[in-house]
Amino acid sequence: MENIKKTLVKYPYLTRDVEVYERENGHKIVLAHKEGDMVNVSSWVKTGSINENDHNNGISHFLEHLMFKGTHKHKAGYFDRTLEAKGAIVNAATWKDYTFYYVTLPKGDGNKDFYETIELHADMMLDPTLPEDEIGHEFDINDDKSVKDKRERHVVIEEIRMRKDQPWTKVYNKTNYCMYKKHPYKRDVIGTPEIISQVPQAEIMEYYKTHYTPNNITTIIVGDFNHEEILEKVCKEFDWKGRKNYQNPTYEIDAPTDHTIYNEETANVNTGFLMAGYLTCPAKDVKDTILMDLVNIILGDGSSSRLYQNLIEKAEEPVFNMVETDYYQFRDGNNFFVEANFRPEKKEKAVEMIKAEIEKVKSTITEAEFKKAVKKTKSEFAYKAETVSEIGDTIGHYMTVCNDLALVSDYLDILESLTVEDVQDAAKRYLNINNAVISVLMPEK
Repeated sequence: MENIKKTLVKYPYLTRDVEVYERENGHKIVLAHKEGDMVNVSSWVKTGSINENDHNNGISHFLEHLMFKGTHKHKAGYFDRTLEAKGAIVNAATWKDYTFYYVTLPKGDGNKDFYETIELHADMMLDPTLPEDEIGHEFDINDDKSVKDKRERHVVIEEIRMRKDQPWTKVYNKTNYCMYKKHPYKRDVIGTPEIISQVPQAEIMEYYKTHYTPNNITTIIVGDFNHEEILEKVCKEFDWKGRKNYQNPTYEIDAPTDHTIYNEETANVNTGFLMAGYLTCPAKDVKDTILMDLVNIILGDGSSSRLYQNLIEKAEEPVFNMVETDYYQFRDGNNFFVEANFRPEKKEKAVEMIKAEIEKVKSTITEAEFKKAVKKTKSEFAYKAETVSEIGDTIGHYMTVCNDLALVSDYLDILESLTVEDVQDAAKRYLNINNAVISVLMPEK
């Protein structure tokens, strides 16, 4: 077998160290042991909207759809049909930093289904044909007479249109766009109908060849199996045939805005929608990422959170229908969001009440709130080691977004070391109102 560099990582709640193998060509293979009959096979590609521009925005997501449309060995539909007949869950997703493809299924008698899954998965990842008859004709989106066939190009365009009609998509896209000055994170992952209707097959294939390279892909296998046999199998099936590597560019990380940016638009809605967005630390900064996760739980996660209790459950007058927070982790800086749906006639009051609650969490966190948030975070971390799918997803995140699986080993120790003061300090550093982008969507009338 070729020379392969092996690293062991202590992974909380697993009974064996996770094995990380780096091949001579840069392709990484991760093997994780989890007792049971289920296995998860996935490949994570270090490309998403971060590698796009204004001319090809959405190409990563479009390619994700087309990867299932056949190889030189197997026609379109064979991959899904064959694996789903074995009880497999087959899916993929595209986000800003990555695109990933996974299969979760029972191993089958004598590991037969497991081995076939690795073969099919590798074939799909290495040899997609992206056939023109599956992509569909290019057409002018603004010309009603232009030919529009019901192929994948049309499917993706309909997905874009349905999503962009959603109120939350409108406020998120506006907020996200204004949070960045130059960084490619400002673009919507799904792209635009204008680009998807026109991008040619040759350009999609060139994008695939550029970014789906050995050093850009991590293949993860989770389950109960013979590690030597599976490592040999994955190396054999992922025969890159000398494919050249691609060096991903680095981007200057945008500083948060130095003044509150306020946007207001109207749409065909009946209630008001609000989103306040903040730039925070990179995902690989585990300590600050955990701290802001705790802020997220305390401030806006569920019916026991500050926002729900103060603005809905105990409110003196009805202003909000829904209010919560979200925390997204990215390679070049995480995002913290406060989201609210409110009565439109109460807009000014709703905005001020949200601002006030954000200010309060920076100085008034109780020990009880802190301990509850820590306990919930521990439970969620432990849950992510319960199934082969969750383990595969977590490993993929650390390998692709954080570029270091070893960070997972420190997670619980860091969590245990934190204090209420640490959480309040993080809130003060990252949730300054002068660094906020606030977007509001109001009814047209």
